Amino acid sequence: MSDFTDMEIFARVVSAGSMSAAGREMGLSPAVISKRIRRLETRLGTRLLQRTTRQLALTEAGQGFYERVVVILAAIEEAEEFVTQRSRTTHGTLKIAAPTSFGRLHVAPHLGRFIETHGNLQINLVLSDEFVDVVAEGFDLAIRIAALTDSSLVAKRLAPINRVLCAAPSYLNHHGTPTSLDALRRHVCLAAAPQIPWSLEGPEGTVTIRPQGPLATNSNEVVREAVIAGLGIALRSTWDVGPELAAGKLKVVMPAYRASERVAVHAIYPTRSFLPAKVRVFIDFLASLYAPVPYWDAGLETVLAAAGNPE
Repeated sequence: MSDFTDMEIFARVVSAGSMSAAGREMGLSPAVISKRIRRLETRLGTRLLQRTTRQLALTEAGQGFYERVVVILAAIEEAEEFVTQRSRTTHGTLKIAAPTSFGRLHVAPHLGRFIETHGNLQINLVLSDEFVDVVAEGFDLAIRIAALTDSSLVAKRLAPINRVLCAAPSYLNHHGTPTSLDALRRHVCLAAAPQIPWSLEGPEGTVTIRPQGPLATNSNEVVREAVIAGLGIALRSTWDVGPELAAGKLKVVMPAYRASERVAVHAIYPTRSFLPAKVRVFIDFLASLYAPVPYWDAGLETVLAAAGNPE
């Protein structure tokens, strides 16, 4: 980059007509200007300027070099302007990764409103339950539901996650409602493979439960449908089963035991520096949509209170 700076100084000297005038324009002393010109000439192996006490004159080589340098500097200025304008405006494609169910329920339904506001953006939404490599796979950001550990990536917390034990009334009517961890271990417990075992926080601190039941699956959506159908008890996020809890299709059991509060919805992106406008406005959109209390948790405290005080 110092070579480009030397060329810029040379071009400014030629346009200003003297080293002192160029120095005033650039905030540099004439001595520094002279040193940088000499360094440029040494590197090129030719004299660019003829110096006298009264004026400067371009040599033949200097004239040809100047004509080419101003084209290069103009192209650099244009390139910088192109990038900075794009960083300030929402243009191009925004590539987003999100968990399958969460993306389908709580990202996709809101994209229409976001696109209406930012009509110059195209959205590429990739749904996957795997943790994608944001940088290597070229994502602008990823929505991640986890208790995040230290990472080179930047994370912004978008919403809390509440995960509760729940079951359909038909299952509880037939098998009874567990009131202790020992009783829970004797029930049919439903879980997808990635979420085994359950880590619960309760009155005695953190406890671990290994779900046992007749259904094995790697799909959280299969578990969701199974618990609604009355096959057993599941540990589910309220963003996933909030409507069923509110409608009474599912009941919270053992409300004193919940999944870790450290788990949250986060927006993950590569760097905080020079954050593109398209990433910033989408993160702000989701944050305003979900926080401070996510819409899917509306009425949750009432449901939990009812579970803690059964008739």
